[in-house]
Amino acid sequence: MSNQRQILVTSALPYANGQIHIGHLVEYIQTDVWVRYLKLNQHEVYYVGADDTHGAPIMLRAEKEGITPKQLIDTVWTEHKRDFDAFGISFDNYYSTDSAENQVLASQIYNALKANDLIAIKDVEQYYDPVKEMFLADRFIKGECPKCHSKDQYGDSCEVCGSTYAPTDLINPFSTISGATPERRTSEHYFFKLSDERCETFLRGWVQGLAQQEATNKMQEWLGSNDEHKLGDWDISRDAPYFGFEIPDAPGKYFYVWLDAPVGYYASFKNLCDKNGLDFDAWVKPDSNTEQYHFIGKDILYFHTLFWPAMLKFSGFRTPTNVFAHGFLTVDGAKMSKSRGTFITAHSYIETGMNPEWLRYYFAAKLNASMEDLDLNMDDFIARTNSDLVGKYVNIASRAAGFLIKRFDGKVVDTAMNHEVLNGLRAAQSTIGELYEAREFGKAMRAIMALTDDVNVFIDANKPWELAKDVEKATELQAVCSICLEAFRMLTVYLSPVLPETAAKAYAFLNIGTQTWADIHTPLSAAQTINPYTHMMTRVDDKQIAALIAANAESLQATDSTSATSNTASAAITPIAETITIDDFTKIDLRIAAILDCKAVEGSTKLLQLTLDAGEGKTRNVFSGIAGAYKPEDLIGKLTVLVANLAPRKMKFGLSEGMVLCASAADEKTTPGLYLLEPNAGAQPGMRIS
Repeated sequence: MSNQRQILVTSALPYANGQIHIGHLVEYIQTDVWVRYLKLNQHEVYYVGADDTHGAPIMLRAEKEGITPKQLIDTVWTEHKRDFDAFGISFDNYYSTDSAENQVLASQIYNALKANDLIAIKDVEQYYDPVKEMFLADRFIKGECPKCHSKDQYGDSCEVCGSTYAPTDLINPFSTISGATPERRTSEHYFFKLSDERCETFLRGWVQGLAQQEATNKMQEWLGSNDEHKLGDWDISRDAPYFGFEIPDAPGKYFYVWLDAPVGYYASFKNLCDKNGLDFDAWVKPDSNTEQYHFIGKDILYFHTLFWPAMLKFSGFRTPTNVFAHGFLTVDGAKMSKSRGTFITAHSYIETGMNPEWLRYYFAAKLNASMEDLDLNMDDFIARTNSDLVGKYVNIASRAAGFLIKRFDGKVVDTAMNHEVLNGLRAAQSTIGELYEAREFGKAMRAIMALTDDVNVFIDANKPWELAKDVEKATELQAVCSICLEAFRMLTVYLSPVLPETAAKAYAFLNIGTQTWADIHTPLSAAQTINPYTHMMTRVDDKQIAALIAANAESLQATDSTSATSNTASAAITPIAETITIDDFTKIDLRIAAILDCKAVEGSTKLLQLTLDAGEGKTRNVFSGIAGAYKPEDLIGKLTVLVANLAPRKMKFGLSEGMVLCASAADEKTTPGLYLLEPNAGAQPGMRIS
């Protein structure tokens, strides 16, 4: 093909420390639909991925389970690949960042950056666990917030008041690994000099090519104005013990996982090239005519639009053509929750008998090219899937096939293939293709479903079941059924990037080969004989949804039970604090407060701004770090508990005049759940809690 494109596509690499869940699948389904559409147009497209396998969490989990890190990542890789296969994610190669190819490429990139004077060595003071004999990342340090004095806060930010700080600012810090009091120690760290003028100049130009305005705006915010120079150097090293690749000529120093993780894209592709005889350099060098796209979540935009392109630019590789970021997934309007059973794993979805193509279609119908969040509403999921896929699309074939098999030996009539309904479907090809290319899948699905409506209107108007009663209308019956099946074929081609397994069943039923995008204009022929129709898709039953929710809630209960019997249940609950007197308690003035207004805080992903009525004849302004658990509109009108006599605190977003109370696990990052306290109905603003 003279216009054939060469395209390398990746999705973010899942960390080898947990299961694939439906939140992950938003990204992989989005990427897969796009890749399948491009391949349908016969472009040379390779979709590669890998497990992200390095870092201290992998090392510590393997140690806890009594296995080696290699054994752990091999087991998780098998589980991840199983889940991706079940959902039809068509990786051309699924690999691991713990590979020989990745070590070679990461070292090559590092050495090139070093030769370009873009590597610096600096002394860094950080906390060290004297029992575990290792330096501690922020996530492994907890203590008392230096601003609001909340207990058990992580080493980088407070979940209660939203403050950010250095781990060394914590009061009474402790290691979450051993419980020991950490020591301050100094170590040499290696840095990528992202602050270098060359990097900044390059990134200011590269950002202009991003497809998403939200991403461009965020990058420009990070870069600042031309005279601000906001970029800092990036710490790319970690000290032993660490599971990862040792930095060349730096014994005991390892590449930080975020350096070798994106290099894993190239490592996976290199592995594929070696297996298939492809010229790797022709795809990844600066003079390459190929295209390169990364699909990611918006939470890792920073790494993919600053560090990654700058690393590539100054180490002799091509830079990405574009980076496509998507939003987060909520379920029934709320954050996925293990306690509510909506933290749904990919494997549980399959194990409860759910059709993966239901979810592929639903996500496609909700996705667009922006970074906005996506909600999986279970009632809408049932209604839309049953209506669109079964009631509209599949129903077209079932309404026509039987008549052709029984009355006309399974043969269509060629003279029917120029009907206006079919011409309308052909005319939509360009528009639908453009929507797929632009990642406007929701609009594409709406356009396709509008066409299915047209076909069903045609069926209802011509009533083949009535025509079949009159032997003199046999010719008309055959024509009507032929039009229906040709329309079904074209609709199947249009839907095949989203429903690959259903499309394969449809092609087998129609007795035709796998279709390309160009085959829209190659109609069914009387020379072919269709096969007897068999059901291609069943309806979603609300009992299946209930079973799915129950399965995930039960898995949480099983985990909790196992933890209790192994004496680790206390890890989820904060230890009881030191005993206080009644005089200590009465110093705290707790009041019922009504939430009059609530809104997101611009510039913060954690804070919500609450306007409270505590019965004082005036309102209070309180900032609370609960944005990850609640939508602002869901809190308006609720009652909560306010620490009314807490000294006001000036934050960069404004003055916070108190604190609202929440409940959470001790380790909220591994045991999700943050719950705003709500008094019983009948309590009034201003009432004191005692």
